[in-house]
Amino acid sequence: MTSAPTSTLQQLPADGAPLPHTASTAPFEPYAVEAMTPAQERIYLASQWQLMWWKFRKHRLAVISAVVILTIYGMAAFCELLAPYHYTTRNTDFIRAPRQEVHLFHEGRFLGPFVYPYTQRLNMENLKREYDVDRTRPQQIRFFCRGDDYLFWGLIPGNVRLFCPPEDGTLFLLGSDRLGRDMLSRILYGGRISLSIGLLGVGVSFVLGVIIGGIAGYYGGRVDLFVQRLIEIVQSLPHIPLWLALASIMPPSWSPIVVYFGITVILGLMDWTGLARAVRSKLLSLREEDYVVAAQLMGAKPARIIGLHLVPGFMSHLIASATITIPKTILGETALSFLGLGLRPPITSWGVMLNEAQNINVVALYPWLLYPVVPVILIILAFNFLGDGLRDAADPYR
Repeated sequence: MTSAPTSTLQQLPADGAPLPHTASTAPFEPYAVEAMTPAQERIYLASQWQLMWWKFRKHRLAVISAVVILTIYGMAAFCELLAPYHYTTRNTDFIRAPRQEVHLFHEGRFLGPFVYPYTQRLNMENLKREYDVDRTRPQQIRFFCRGDDYLFWGLIPGNVRLFCPPEDGTLFLLGSDRLGRDMLSRILYGGRISLSIGLLGVGVSFVLGVIIGGIAGYYGGRVDLFVQRLIEIVQSLPHIPLWLALASIMPPSWSPIVVYFGITVILGLMDWTGLARAVRSKLLSLREEDYVVAAQLMGAKPARIIGLHLVPGFMSHLIASATITIPKTILGETALSFLGLGLRPPITSWGVMLNEAQNINVVALYPWLLYPVVPVILIILAFNFLGDGLRDAADPYR
């Protein structure tokens, strides 16, 4: 009588414990994994933006430039509070007055920040106004005081300023212009216009570059060929004469606000080609990725694929490109206003202020009229250094 064959299947114990190893079943031995150090774990688990920030902090010149840019933009944003005068306030008794120096001690006695007043006289030989410093009457600078009325950002009325001229005195820290207006106040107010044009102009070029470059890179073929020829045509045009031509066709009857937006659009229309080519080259390499094919199979529209899947993948490169484009836009507005084809008074900008310094004879006699060129140079250099730092931080191969 033969015995029933035993089943090769074994049942697990009732309590769910694993079966003991038999002679024919070798125990599983996992590979030895070396534990990561806390520093390695911090790097491997960091996001793309964290890695960019860590690399950016090592670029000291870029960090300093970022601080300078934020400081200048902050001063422009609160220019009503920081400027001692309104930019239209005229002191007709002090036309083209030189700068007044700030002192702390008078005849060995500490008085705090003060200035010495000017006495004016007319030189009858050359008909030039000459100013003498009266060192017998120190005039203290007032802080957190009430000065000229203003509308903060054109909305909120106020008259409180960080510092004001002395009672019955003047405060020209950077001198005055041909109408007796304070240069420091006009530089602060003009910075808001020039810097905002840079941001708005880059916004226009950014939108055009991403849309046009994204379409060319995603579709390719004839669409890409057409966009490439369009970019080459725009880049072959000389920018300065084209700026002059477009700016000169704006009617003089337009209000300063309309001219402001017109200059912004003109500058944005001229600077989108470089960004469009960068976006196009990136999309040509990313459109064949698996996640793009998956989105296409799921029925996602091209606009959604470009905007939500492709563009965020190289947003860091776009930010670096934008920081390099902003100074070009600021310089373009300054050049147009300097030549008299950009913004016009009563709006003030750095270019409008430099328009008064076209005459070399005036500059030789009143060199403080060139002070508006200092923030222009400073902001251009700061943006270029910041762009270099962001580009190096966004490069995954560095």
